[in-house]
Amino acid sequence: MNGRRRRALLATVHPLLEPGERVEVTCVVNLSSVSVRRTAAFAVASALASGGSMAVIPTPVPMYLTMTDRRLLVHRADPVFAKPVEHVLTVARAGLVRSEIKERFVNSSFVVSPAAGGDGLKILFPLLGRKERDLVAAALPLAA
Repeated sequence: MNGRRRRALLATVHPLLEPGERVEVTCVVNLSSVSVRRTAAFAVASALASGGSMAVIPTPVPMYLTMTDRRLLVHRADPVFAKPVEHVLTVARAGLVRSEIKERFVNSSFVVSPAAGGDGLKILFPLLGRKERDLVAAALPLAA
């Protein structure tokens, strides 16, 4: 993340921080809870509905992930101006676990979920965000 984006994100995050809380990592990610099978089915259905002239594939909206020493904060990114637009999610780090890192050619990901079980959130890191991915992964314990 370049300096201008980081400064804009930190200015947005600063009022949300608790006293003594400090930012450890900031990065651009994509969040996903939609399966590949569902995405493929949506593309086929849209192609059929348009008579084969167009297939619509939903793309994830870029998000800013801020990891503090206590929480994970997520802001939706404006794709045109590269500024944080709205606060989407705040999750306490305590009690979170992650899956193994899945490496791909253009990105990597892991799923963050509560240790007690429940729905997880897949975090996709771009190729250039591997350093930040490693920092976030090191801060969250691996699921048993």
